[in-house]
Amino acid sequence: MSKDFKGITADITEYAVELRRAVPDAMSGFYAMSKGAMANGAIDKKTKELVALAIGVTQRCDGCIGFHVKALKDLGATREELAELMAVCVYMGGGPALMYAADALRAYDQFNT
Repeated sequence: MSKDFKGITADITEYAVELRRAVPDAMSGFYAMSKGAMANGAIDKKTKELVALAIGVTQRCDGCIGFHVKALKDLGATREELAELMAVCVYMGGGPALMYAADALRAYDQFNT
C-alpha cells in the first residue's frame, strides 16, 4: 500500500482547523512559533524547510514529510536536493530513516503531479 501524501496533508489540515476551534490559544501559539521559526533570516526559508523535513523523516512523521515537501516544492527545491538530504537522514538515522526517506521522495513526486 502506497501512502498518499496529498491525502495525508488534507486530512491533517481538516482536523487542525477543528483543533484551532477547540483550543484557539494553543494553536495560535503554535502557528506563531512556526511563522517565526521558518521566516527568512540568517538562514533562508528553503534551508529551514530542508532541516524541518530531515527532522520529520528521522522522527517518522508522515504529516511532517507531506507538509515540508510541499513547502520545499513551492520554494523551488529539486528532487535531487531532496535525494541528497535523504542520504544524510539515512546516514544519521539508519534503516528506519531509509523507510521514511523513500516516502519523502514519493511525497515529492506526488506533489509534482
